[in-house]
Amino acid sequence: MKNYLIWAMGFLLTPLLANSQAVITITNPAPVTRTGELVSVAWKEVLAAYPGIDTAYFAVTDPVTGKQVPYQLEYNGEKAVQQLLLQVTIAAGAKQVLQIKKAKPQPFPSKTFCRYVPERKDDFAWENDKIASRAYGKALENTSEDAYGFDVWVKRTDQLVLDRRYRMGDYHNDHGDGMDYYHVGFSLGAGNIAPYTNDSIWYTGNYRGWKILENGPLRSTFQLIYDEWNVAAQKVSVVKTLTIDAGSQLHKVEASYHFQNTPVLPVVVGIVKRDQPGITYFDEQKGLMAYWEPTDASNGTTGVGCLFTQPVKKILVQKGQLLTLLEARPDKPVTYYRGAAWDKAGEITSAEQWFAYLQAFRKKQEFPVQITIKKSSR
Repeated sequence: MKNYLIWAMGFLLTPLLANSQAVITITNPAPVTRTGELVSVAWKEVLAAYPGIDTAYFAVTDPVTGKQVPYQLEYNGEKAVQQLLLQVTIAAGAKQVLQIKKAKPQPFPSKTFCRYVPERKDDFAWENDKIASRAYGKALENTSEDAYGFDVWVKRTDQLVLDRRYRMGDYHNDHGDGMDYYHVGFSLGAGNIAPYTNDSIWYTGNYRGWKILENGPLRSTFQLIYDEWNVAAQKVSVVKTLTIDAGSQLHKVEASYHFQNTPVLPVVVGIVKRDQPGITYFDEQKGLMAYWEPTDASNGTTGVGCLFTQPVKKILVQKGQLLTLLEARPDKPVTYYRGAAWDKAGEITSAEQWFAYLQAFRKKQEFPVQITIKKSSR
């Protein structure tokens, strides 16, 4: 019966794919639905299937609905295209067939954005259609506003808001699209990373340099570069590469540490803990650390979470923070995901929903999509 259904689906799709130059099949083996998720197709595989593709004049379409699928050509700081990014929704255990054809691409709104903000003391800010964040630069050091960790700007709109909020200069109040009420202080904030030795967090100074590798519409990638500093009598430097995708509450951090005196460097990723009661969730086996903050009577509730791609040594509560202990090796990135959600956005409104979101995100990593692309057989 299964083989018959596959044959029948192929038979029904055949006339719909008549104008295709190439056909992409994406299979979701995970037991959870992927909603508005970005998938990557290696550009060399696209070229192999469609050698004559014009990067300025092609569309990716769903042959069943006839609608175009949002896509981005990812360069990732290189001169040549590296990946074709597609935003798709695929049910658990299902597959989607898409066609690449010669056509005028439909314009889609940008859903990610990042930029250096010199008009606000060297902030570097980034956002997608779900959440926003910022890191602090050199100009903020030695001021009353200085802070070490990553900040969160909550949103209740799918529109990009960073530029407007900075122009207004009043982002601590909600003007209908969200606000910045998250307090970082001298902590790792919402998922920053730092060395951890002798039971101490060795905070670096604020970032000194930045580089944008990709900037929308579906993915933005940038680097934050930090000066060398002393960590337990050895010199350490770090470059953090952050990637934010459309449709996701979480985004990826790759922290590349350089040091010479030891084979490994203990590091922690932290979430600041509030004085009032909140709800925590730890799973060392699955590499999950999450926090549903105490509710603010005026501003609602923020959930913060981190998900780790390498073995976790320990999760602890110390120095007013939730800390996940990991090991860094010289010039080999420590990769993890960090992010947040706001109950006033109306999508994730409880600790249970936030922890379930993180668990589903982990499931998607355990069962990555399977992608094939071939030349159309029309």
